[in-house]
Amino acid sequence: MIRIDVADRAPLSRWRTWVLAARPKTLPAALTPVITGTAVAFHDNGVHWPSAVLALITALLLQIAANVANDALDFRRGADPVERIGPVRVTASGLVSSRTMLSATAVLLLLATATGLPLAIRGGWPMFLIGAAAIVCAVAYTGGPFPLGYLGLGEIFVFAFFGLAGVAGTAYVQTLDLTGLALAASVPIGALAAGILVVNNLRDLRTDARAGKRTVAVRIGERWTRREYKALVLIALATPPILWSAGWLGWWWLLTLAWLPVAGRLWSDISFRSGKQLNATLGDTGKGLLLYGLLLSCALVLGG
Repeated sequence: MIRIDVADRAPLSRWRTWVLAARPKTLPAALTPVITGTAVAFHDNGVHWPSAVLALITALLLQIAANVANDALDFRRGADPVERIGPVRVTASGLVSSRTMLSATAVLLLLATATGLPLAIRGGWPMFLIGAAAIVCAVAYTGGPFPLGYLGLGEIFVFAFFGLAGVAGTAYVQTLDLTGLALAASVPIGALAAGILVVNNLRDLRTDARAGKRTVAVRIGERWTRREYKALVLIALATPPILWSAGWLGWWWLLTLAWLPVAGRLWSDISFRSGKQLNATLGDTGKGLLLYGLLLSCALVLGG
């Protein structure tokens, strides 16, 4: 049995164990695209609240399912060794068996299918394809013969699903129209969601390399991974004035300037933090994503 890095702590309750498995610091990546997509729908006078609520629930279920599956499958592939410096992984620590974790994944995916089915019926084949791909990729990220996370495709996957599919898909299922605004608004959200993964992979760069997990961070190295993160922050900063210049946002885009101190803090942290310090940066990136999404959503609603 692989020893855990919390040996000196009191035993975790069952509830706390499953909260750890859900990885709450990553959940803003599921919430923010739906909030932003709904704001786009409101801006376009097409908000449909039942679809918005179902999209939010489905996104959370899919995110948690992916996290639980990742916990179990990384353990089976030997990617969560004793010396890892990230948060506790419940399978690797022996708190829950990989079989139980995969059973929980199946239940979560069934629930996501149930809540997503009305969205597929309303949105037609585009939403059906998005939903089916999301369910498959929730497991295929670390499972199957071609795990996306092990092949350096993680950032592309995150940008596509938490940006394009998450924001534009949420807007589309409400308005039944795919607009340029929906696509443009998905770019900064997808970029910052990818930033969460970049921090995670920067932190785990050395253990991932030893486990054969060829993430982008492993491929390009520590220096360029930090630059990758900064580029994603710059994309988020540049998008609101671009939306304004395109006539989509009005002067309400200035609300997003309140995010500048957050951007500065994240920029500094990614420049100087390393090792376990990046655990805090990962959480701060998730919070920063949520705040950015709320500010952009307010600008969209007020400018609608």
